[in-house]
This record gives sequence, structure tokens and C-alpha cells, in this order.
Amino acid sequence: MFAGQGSGIMLATYDDPGNSTAAQRLRPGTLRRILSYAKPHSRESALLLFLTLLDSLIIVSTPLLLKEIIDVGILQKDTTTLTVISLVVAGLALLDALLQLAQSWYAGRISQGVSYDLRVEAFTHVQRQPLAFFTRTQTGSLVSRLNTDVVGAQHALGTLLGSLSSVFTVVLVLGSMFYLSWLVSLFALLVLPVFMIPGALIGRRLTRYSREQMQMNAELGATIGERFNVAGAMLSKLFGRPRDEADLFAKRAGKVRSVGITWTVLSRLTVIIMTLLAAVVTALVYGLGGALVINGTFQVGTLVALAALLARLYGPITQLSSVQGDAHTAMVSFDRIFELLDLKPLITERDGAVELPAPDRGPAPEIAFDQVSFRYPRASEVSLASLESNALPADERSKEPPEVLHDVSFTVPPGKLTALVGPSGVGKTTATHLVSRLYDPTAGSVRIAGLDLRDVTLDSLRRTVGVVSQDAHLFHDTIRNNLTYARPGATEEELIEACRAAQIWDTISGLPSGLDTVAGDRGYRLSGGEKQRLALARLLLKAPSIVVLDEATAHLDSESEAAIQRALKTALRGRTSVVIAHRLSTIREADQILVFDEGRIRERGTHDELLAAGGLYAELYHTQFARQGANGSGPAPAAPAGADGRQPPEPAPQAAPGNMLFFDGSGPDDGGAPGGGVWHTTGQGPGGR
Repeated sequence: MFAGQGSGIMLATYDDPGNSTAAQRLRPGTLRRILSYAKPHSRESALLLFLTLLDSLIIVSTPLLLKEIIDVGILQKDTTTLTVISLVVAGLALLDALLQLAQSWYAGRISQGVSYDLRVEAFTHVQRQPLAFFTRTQTGSLVSRLNTDVVGAQHALGTLLGSLSSVFTVVLVLGSMFYLSWLVSLFALLVLPVFMIPGALIGRRLTRYSREQMQMNAELGATIGERFNVAGAMLSKLFGRPRDEADLFAKRAGKVRSVGITWTVLSRLTVIIMTLLAAVVTALVYGLGGALVINGTFQVGTLVALAALLARLYGPITQLSSVQGDAHTAMVSFDRIFELLDLKPLITERDGAVELPAPDRGPAPEIAFDQVSFRYPRASEVSLASLESNALPADERSKEPPEVLHDVSFTVPPGKLTALVGPSGVGKTTATHLVSRLYDPTAGSVRIAGLDLRDVTLDSLRRTVGVVSQDAHLFHDTIRNNLTYARPGATEEELIEACRAAQIWDTISGLPSGLDTVAGDRGYRLSGGEKQRLALARLLLKAPSIVVLDEATAHLDSESEAAIQRALKTALRGRTSVVIAHRLSTIREADQILVFDEGRIRERGTHDELLAAGGLYAELYHTQFARQGANGSGPAPAAPAGADGRQPPEPAPQAAPGNMLFFDGSGPDDGGAPGGGVWHTTGQGPGGR
């Protein structure tokens, strides 16, 4: 009916077996689960039910009083009866208006309460998901699931609750009609199934289109979110793609429009059919009832009352039929939220979990890796295909990724600094993720203070371990609030002290609003070095007993890096520290250096021991620092941290076939030695990050 070639309405979507989102049906038990969320609001629901019943009685009583006005007041010329009943009808109309207002208030309270409970539960549940969930999920789709779907369910639920009066009205009206004339009532009752068939047939299609409409709106929201954040906008401007981006957006918006048109037509079609049938049946009732009046079976007042009751019968039925669209929308919205809530988080807290010692109590704890192997979880374990922009087929989503770490064992002594070095993609960052329990090992165990991390409470682990990553994240909030995120009760003096230690206070104090300056989206109003130093200040404010630094000085210039190194030397004293470093000059004084390669520890020892061994560490070290001695007699020693004066690189070596050659004089992977840079090729290492 709507699948004309030029209509642009995509009914054929549901015949596509590859479109799993569109073809997905409501899961069994969805309605029962929805009702469980209404249970805490049973008191409001009971009051709403009472008000609805009372309102339905008023709706039915008005036509019966109208019968008396005509048959007694008008035909018998009884002005007293006419006046009294007219005043009663007016009073009932006023009472009906007040009852409808009260019904709206209670219906809104229930629907808003359910949506509040659902939204908070969904947000809390998503927070418990592992990091892998967020690496696979498209943020816009997730936001739509927690926002648009919850709002859709709330509105639809409010409409459904407001339609309770229609159910009572239908029952009471039918009873009143049979009391007045069983023949006319029987005729109206026989036509009743005709009203139900269109709603049932169209309702199935509305369910499908509701789901597809929600999914497409989520994808459109994801496009907006990705293109309108700072990084996405910058990428579009630098690569000159605004026209292509506009075309992509228009294409996706066009799909939303096409599905929306179909949904609107189908939902309105139900109302149109109902209105048409109601008009036809009303005309037939007037014909049948008029003949009965002429024959003297009943008076004209009875006919008018029957016609008024009939309007009150088919009106609620029409409303209930149109409500089917809202009911299907609500079911789909709830089902999509339940789909998210049913995704079990991989990182959970065991019953009887114990707490790690507080950071301010006793010495810093030891970290131990015992024969740890790790592979990232399968896509089907950590995310939903409907939340991914380009989801893999079901069979590929169930495949196990390759191992990233293989039988890794080492100990980080209490209060000591251990550095992890090695080429990119060999598992260093993955190892630190296991320390903070962003993931659990596939085999073996990670222990802090002798306790397996799977046996400790997550709150105590978060208090114990502090992390500064290479790409520090700041919220679109003030610098003060970004810092107090680590310790909400921190005083002004503590904030300033942490900022001084991180060598960022001079910058902050020079800003017009100081600590109340807004950092901007992801901190983009600040430079990379300023963001990194704020992240370090946040770590110092938290004061954990274990510190993990993942290239925390990568974005700093030589002068800032020297200052940060001095601050860290004080800040890390007495704390168990794990540092990932590509700039080998920054970890020469580490108590222990672990050299990772292809997911295994190839070497371990101090800086001097590893240089003397002449293995992979020595190769990496000489690769970084030999350049600055290219014009001399051999490799030059590393300049002290903070030295100035970079030298131009020697002529570029030849890249291997298929690789690109580039020079990096200050990036996080170049060694960062003051006075030199490193040539790289684009070859990629195996394993994890």
C-alpha cells in the first residue's frame, strides 16, 4: 500500500535478513517487566484508577440526564426539572474537568517516576560495563538509548495511563445503552470487532517502524556527536570535508524522514478508519432509532441519549485504537532499554570481597603478576550490535581475539618505581589496565598486597590505584571541578598545593577566572602540556598508594618535562609506581625496567644492567640516542632532563617496501631525548597496545 517506487518509504527493510535491528522482535516478558517498574508507584496508580472510574461515571451519566431533560423537561414542559437537571449537568461538567486535571497529574507522576527509575538504573548499569564496551560502542547510540528511548517510553506510558478512562467508559456506556435499548446496543456491539481489526493489523507494522525509527535517530545523533565535538570538527576542517559531511548527514536524515513518514501515515490511518466507521455506524443508529421512535418503542429523548452514548462509546474505542501506536512505541522503547540492562558487565565484585588497605594507612603495597595471560573479550560479550555503527556479523562477533599477553610474571616492589618499555603494540598498556582492573586476566592472577584483584572491592581498588594516561581527559567544566573529581572535599589550599607540585599553578593563576576557568570540551581550551599537568595535579590530589603513568609526560616540552620530573620524584616517593615510557631518558633511575616484546617480558633489570646485556633495551636506547652523535665519534650520552637545543636529523634511511618513513622530533614514541629525534616507519607491531 505504501511501497510505491517513488514513495521513498522503505518497507522492504524488514525482508532483509541482514538487517538484524529492523527485524528484531519484542522479547517475551517485556510487558511483565514494564509492570514491575510501575509497582513502586502502586499508591499513585490506585488513586489514578479511582479518579478514572469516577470520571467514567460522570461521562455516562450526562447522556442519561440529557434524556430526562428532553423527555420530562422539554416534552412535558416541566421547567423545574429542566432547570435542576441543567444545573446538575453543568456541575458535572466542572467536576469532570477537575477530575481530568487530577488524572493528568497522577499519570504524569507515574510515568515520570518510572522513567526516572529506568534512566538511573540504565546509567548506573552502563558505568559498570568494562572498558571494552566503550571502545566498541558508538557514543551517540548509547546516549540515544539512555535519553531518547527513555523519554519515548515516558511519553507513551503517560498517554497509556491517561487512556485508562476509555476502558471504563466503554464498559459503562455499553451497560447504559443496553438499559435504554437492547436492539440498538446489540447492533452497536456487533460492529465493535470491525473497529479492532485495523488497529491489530497496523499495530504490528508500527512496532517494526518504531524500532527502526529509534535506531536511525540514534545513528543520526551519533553522527552529530562525532562531527560536532572539537576533534571531529577539526578533522573535517583540516581535510576539507564539510560538503561530504553535509551529504552524509543529509543521507542519514533522509532515512529518518522516510521511516518517519511511514510511521505517521500508519498511526494516522488507524484514527481515520475509526472515525469513518464511527460516522457510518452513528448514521445507521439514528436511522434504526428514529424508526423505533416513530413506532413508539421509545421517546426521542432516549434516541438522543443513545446517540450521545454511542459517541462516548466509539470515541474511547477510537482513542484506544490510536493508543496502540503509543503502546507499541512504549514496548519498543522499554525493550531497547532492557536489552542494554541485560548486558552483564564482565568486571563485577564478588560476594564477600575484601577492602584493600587505605592509601594513608601503612606502607605502599606490592603488585604481583603471576603467570598472567590475556586476550580481549569477544564483541558479543561486551557490547550490543545495535550500539555499534558497523557491527560485525553474529559469527564474527563470537570469535575469540588473539592473546595479547602470554604467561607474564613479575613483581613491583613496594614503594619502588618499575618502568615498562618496548616497541608499540606489545602489551604494556594492557598490563597497566590489569593493575587498575579495567579488565581481568584470561589466565593467572594480578595481586596487590597479596590479594587477587578479583577478590577486592572495586571502591577500595579505585582509592588505591591512581592513573594518568597519555591522553588525559578533562570534563567540559571548571578547572576546580575537574580537580575535585579526584577528591570532592579538597580545600582551596590543597588544590593550589597540588597545582604547584604539578607545575601548573602559575598558568592557572594567570587566567582571568583562575580555578573557575572552564576547561572546554575534553580540555581543548588548554594545550596538551597544560592538560597533562592538570591530570598530574588531579593524581597528586587523590594521593593513591599505587601510581600508574602511561606516557604521562608525552605532550610536554623539554622545560615542562624537567619540571614535571622533579615534581614526580617527590610525588612518587614512597609509592609503588608503574611507568610506561618511550622516552628512555625519563626512566634511567627506575628501580626496575621490564622490556616487553610480543606480549612477553624479554628482559628485566636496571638501566645499567640492561645496557650491559646488549639486548632489546640496549638496541632501543642506542636507536634513540645515537642520532645526536652522528657528526661525532659515536653515540653521545643522553642529555639531562630539561636540556635544550635539538639538532637536525641525519639524512633519512630507506623505508622498507610498503611502509612510510617519517621523522618525529618530539612525539611520544620518539624517545624524546633533548637534542635529537628519531626516524620511524609505519610498520606495526603485534599484539595489544
